[in-house]
Amino acid sequence: MAQRKQSGSRGGNGAPARRKEAASTARRVTAPRSEKEPAATRLVVGLGASAGGLDAFKSFFTNMPPQNGMAFILVQHLDPHHKSLLVELLSNHTEMPVVQAENGMAVVADHIFVIPPNAVMTIKGGILRVSTPAPPREHRRPIDVFFASLAEDQEEKAVCIILSGSGSDGSLGLKAVKEHGGFSLAQAGFDETALLGMPSSAAATGLVDEVMPVEQMSARLLAYAQHLGRIGDRKAPDGTRNDAAEHLTRICALLRARRGHDFSQYKENTLVRRIQRRMQVLRIDNVPEYIDRLRQEPDQLDLLFRDLLIGVTQFFRDPEAFEALESEVIPKLLENKSNDDQIRIWVPGCATGEEAYSIAILVKEAMVKLEVALKVQIFATDLDGHAVMIARHGRYRQTLSGVSPERLERWFAEEGDDYCVVKDVREMCVYSIHNLAKDPPFSKLDLISCRNLLIYFDAPLQNRRTFHYALRPSGYMFLGASEGVARHGGLFAVLDRKHRLFQRRDNVRASLPSGLLGPAPASPSSGVAPPARIIGDGVDQRARSALEKYSPAYLVINRQHEVSPEEPVIVSSIRQARRA
Repeated sequence: MAQRKQSGSRGGNGAPARRKEAASTARRVTAPRSEKEPAATRLVVGLGASAGGLDAFKSFFTNMPPQNGMAFILVQHLDPHHKSLLVELLSNHTEMPVVQAENGMAVVADHIFVIPPNAVMTIKGGILRVSTPAPPREHRRPIDVFFASLAEDQEEKAVCIILSGSGSDGSLGLKAVKEHGGFSLAQAGFDETALLGMPSSAAATGLVDEVMPVEQMSARLLAYAQHLGRIGDRKAPDGTRNDAAEHLTRICALLRARRGHDFSQYKENTLVRRIQRRMQVLRIDNVPEYIDRLRQEPDQLDLLFRDLLIGVTQFFRDPEAFEALESEVIPKLLENKSNDDQIRIWVPGCATGEEAYSIAILVKEAMVKLEVALKVQIFATDLDGHAVMIARHGRYRQTLSGVSPERLERWFAEEGDDYCVVKDVREMCVYSIHNLAKDPPFSKLDLISCRNLLIYFDAPLQNRRTFHYALRPSGYMFLGASEGVARHGGLFAVLDRKHRLFQRRDNVRASLPSGLLGPAPASPSSGVAPPARIIGDGVDQRARSALEKYSPAYLVINRQHEVSPEEPVIVSSIRQARRA
């Protein structure tokens, strides 16, 4: 350590040699290689900071040994019109080669790559992609962009570190890293509290694994990497632990006792990955030891609960899909409506509210264009009470991804470092806690927007019959890019397959799955009326359940000449017939 500091103090003696070596290394790593070839490193670490983050970078690398098996990519807010001196300045504080990133450069261990000015950088297949020029300042979020690509490319090998800086850049990318099983840190001051600006914005999401002084981060990363190395032989080819699935029942029981929610019908792979991630953060090698930790420290159950509910969202996410919603569905919601009519929309799995507010803005713009003033109620619900609280406030850190300058000026008010949704839009949305797996749905809805939620559920919870029941005749459904109605074609017609827009078929009797016959959720503090309790269908389904064992096996053919999957009696009746 002393030798490195002495070398740095000499300034001109050791630095030129290291810069020459770094340039040579850069030429070597830019040699052509297959995009499918993985990066030869244990972890790929993205570090984000604003222009004032130089001291944090220096402190981090002064404490990081040069042979660590990790690759480091630095994303800093830079003046697009001036050359960056970061490569030269950092070379005095580390023996690792420091190079300015170039398009096509391969990421390798024990190297530091620095984003150039006026550029956007991503990573794919272990290869850096650098494009210029960067977007205009109001749309520029280089740290979010890089973290999001890092999460998708490296998954659990991804690490994101948010260092000092103003604004909230990095918070959205952090969510992506967590969703893909990666690790996250944020910089603290002397009192272990996140620094104001980017670190505090990241910490406010509740998703940062640890907030600590930058001097301690290197040791924490080395310990994390060593733990991943120890458990590598316990993982299947897809990266999930071989020994976790057999313990899911016990862990789900502990979660149900602590939080009152049953995760047993979530996809096994999703559960295993989230449990595995928590074990890696805690550096626990075996699942029984983790279960003991959950019993001894109930707060760990809360952290696991939060991990299971990670929601990556933003305003107008997937812009083309929202444009299709705006042009193909929203105008039809307003057709033949008088000022006394009401539009009812439900957004289950709303997370922190960006999707619900996006839809509210689209409806508001359409009403202004058509010069109508309808009453609009958007019921936005989620299992995560913390996320619901954020959504109710409608306050988001600058800058907002996905919002055009025109919409930003019209529908948001700037308050300090935040943008607040204007009152007219905020009052269209009512947020409440709701469990899609067991609580009755809202009813008489014109539109349901449930995007990127059903993909986490096992088949029984993916039943679109709930949405068919909740919609008005000819109502609309808006799903995520990986979701569809292939198994429920008799319930919905395809309106726009590419953008996942569907319309309710009205020639099928509406009924609820038998698991949704419990009491309606309590009325939330915001005053929204709870979903209507189902009576008629409950009697009908209980009668069918009682008669099931006496019914002959049968099949129902729908109008598309397909065997209908919508009759719960079918499968069990056929199984009974086979056993007989």
